[in-house]
Amino acid sequence: MQLQALEQALASAKLWQITPIDPQLLQSTQPFCCDTLQFEQWLQFVFIPKMSALIAQDLPLPTNIAIAPMAQMTLSDQANYDVILSILEQIDNSLSQSDVC
Repeated sequence: MQLQALEQALASAKLWQITPIDPQLLQSTQPFCCDTLQFEQWLQFVFIPKMSALIAQDLPLPTNIAIAPMAQMTLSDQANYDVILSILEQIDNSLSQSDVC
């Protein structure tokens, strides 16, 4: 999976946050925690850690996700947008095809 590449792309675009966020912000019930986090924060503090944990524990991964459309709506004006979008599209496609390696 492309999680390391995603992390690097977010860092290159200066969208990787060094300071931790308030844990209360993670309590959102909205998709992508859109009411409490920026999309790039959701990627960093929710998506990447959860997917990494699933992989490390050899647990089933989601089989149908669509993260790239959210990136199109929220990150299109950011540096490295094309790289980030491409990685997210690869992740979406890999999981939808059950090819998680």
